[in-house]
Amino acid sequence: MAYITAEARQELLDTVAEATGQLGVALAAIGDAYERLDERTADKLEEQLFRPIQAAYDRAKRTHAEFAARHGLPAGKIEPAPHRLPSTGVKGFLAITADALERAEDILVELQDSMSPVEVGDAHLRAGLAEVRGMLGDLSGRPQRFVSLFGR
Repeated sequence: MAYITAEARQELLDTVAEATGQLGVALAAIGDAYERLDERTADKLEEQLFRPIQAAYDRAKRTHAEFAARHGLPAGKIEPAPHRLPSTGVKGFLAITADALERAEDILVELQDSMSPVEVGDAHLRAGLAEVRGMLGDLSGRPQRFVSLFGR
């Protein structure tokens, strides 16, 4: 029974890593967009998107690492998935950001719906996942809104 629980916990950990990797994709795309903006617009991008995404990414990484440590599992290194370089410049990078945020949230929703965090997780993991989901909910639509204001 312990072996099955360990496997389920590792799978849970891997899924959290996958969602965290998507947040890393969003951060990389925001960084690429930032480099192509004037200073004033870049500052707005940093305030409205980069900092909140960075906070969600950091919380997800912490949740992942702490769960692994509590259960003696190898945490491994979280690597963001490579993202494509858009031909549409800043708007393309913001589209990548929006897509990666949506994917991260979808992964976490599916994970929570699976009941795995309840069955083989723990209260700290569930709290961390809920916090990240809340942060992602607050980010919903922000990249698209930023694009609509871009150039004004």
